[in-house]
Amino acid sequence: MRTRVRGWRWRRSPLRRRSDVVEGWTLLVVAVLILVGAPLAGVAAASWAHGEARSVSAEQRAERHRVRAEVIGGKGDSLPSVQAGGQHAYRATVRWTEPGGGTRTTTARIPADTRRGETVDVWFDRQGRNVLPPVDDTAVWQHTLTLGTCAAGGAVLVVLLGHFLVRRVALRRRLAEWDRAWARTEPQWTHRRA
Repeated sequence: MRTRVRGWRWRRSPLRRRSDVVEGWTLLVVAVLILVGAPLAGVAAASWAHGEARSVSAEQRAERHRVRAEVIGGKGDSLPSVQAGGQHAYRATVRWTEPGGGTRTTTARIPADTRRGETVDVWFDRQGRNVLPPVDDTAVWQHTLTLGTCAAGGAVLVVLLGHFLVRRVALRRRLAEWDRAWARTEPQWTHRRA
């Protein structure tokens, strides 16, 4: 039957070693770092990631514009690609009317389930190249939460690794202290001369 005594590392005892005290304080520091430090690291990383993602989203919104275009050409032999959101997209010929009254035609990415004659949203950059839509708020928040969670998890792993290393060193020191103490005590018990 095994009995555990809480707080034994801080109590005065002839069996307590310095390594026991170090291990006890390390456990307290680890608990504080995991309960307070890791969430703070996660919040700090998430805050930074949110700011960066919002600035990228704002840049993309400023340099890209949406056009409502009619699909006039078939998908042909183009191979599907994966668009943002996990949707498959194909390249097809689309046509739209410019605000000044001119008609334009180009090849652009369209969703896979689009048929000829349907109207789709197509995004272009300032040079007139077909691009993906700008990052939306959902993607910004997903990026924020992912980075915050990874930072908090990484902080916990670093703290636990540090705790493991300290415990390993403390165990080695404790065993060395016990060996020295036994070397002093053994002759009294066995009546053997050292």
